Amino acid sequence: MTARIRRLLSDFEQVKKDFSGHPHITVEPVGEEPPERYRVTFFVNGIYLLPDGKVETLARHEVEITLHAEYPRYKPICKILTPIWHPNFRDGQICIGDIWGAGESLSDIIINIGDMIQYKSWNSYSPLSAEAAKWAIENKHLFPVGNLNLYQPDYSAASDEFEIDLLAVLYKILLSNDEDVEN
Repeated sequence: MTARIRRLLSDFEQVKKDFSGHPHITVEPVGEEPPERYRVTFFVNGIYLLPDGKVETLARHEVEITLHAEYPRYKPICKILTPIWHPNFRDGQICIGDIWGAGESLSDIIINIGDMIQYKSWNSYSPLSAEAAKWAIENKHLFPVGNLNLYQPDYSAASDEFEIDLLAVLYKILLSNDEDVEN
């Protein structure tokens, strides 16, 4: 098994674990397992530019992520399939250069794209869309347009049960009280 296939399998298992039942993100693998492509739907607020120049908030965004032959050495190809007005999105492209590193998991990329859609994070210094960057700088008081925490911690390993040795606690309290009395 190649390193790339191991990484694809690892990403696939992590994505299943992280997004199964997620309230704001659905992830659909496309193709054989381990998939090289995913369709991700975000149910978060983002901004769309209307033809008349006004902006509107949209709450559903679809993204396609392709894990090409050079992944994970090079960043995945990320495309937005729904309209969006954002400095780091243009003509279907998504610039993830600021958030990409070979050590980033696919789950991390998905969460980061969701945060970008909500304008919780954006880069106006090297934008794909200069017009959207100019608009964002002038209107940064409007952000974020969504403030959902997309990270869902895994509590499955945590236990609801814990033990306290009450006698040991009581003994320590009594010892500390004795020391306070002596001082």
